[in-house]
Amino acid sequence: MAITGSTSSPSIADAREALARGGPILLYDGTCGFCARSVQFVLRHEPASGALRFARLEGPLGELLRAAHPELASIDSLIWYDPPTATRPASLQWRSRGALRVARYLGGVWALVGSLGMVVPRRLSDAIYAWIARHRHELAAAACIVPTPAQRARFID
Repeated sequence: MAITGSTSSPSIADAREALARGGPILLYDGTCGFCARSVQFVLRHEPASGALRFARLEGPLGELLRAAHPELASIDSLIWYDPPTATRPASLQWRSRGALRVARYLGGVWALVGSLGMVVPRRLSDAIYAWIARHRHELAAAACIVPTPAQRARFID
């Protein structure tokens, strides 16, 4: 996937650099308490390696990916981005598949849930995800993500 554009804003340049560094990125709705609490959950339960990085959908990286992938225009809650490797192109997963990918990243029992969830027909899992996404602002009060200094380095502005 090539991310190009004529925008020369330093924040867009930083987003391009963040993509070039590699490693998975979880994009989330930065205005959503449920999403903020979900990111906090990931930070508390992730493997010790902590390879996942985070970015707000409303930020430069979200803008860059949406420009490169028009199918993301209506996604406003969660996107998992896996960068390209020597053997496969970049991949994006959203809605239920993105959430299940997060679960697999967490490992342990969550990985089992994520793997089992993949056998559920996508139409059904996306319908469940859509219901949660529609009500996410009601399901959790406003929340702030307060990462540790080490975690803060993994957030892409």
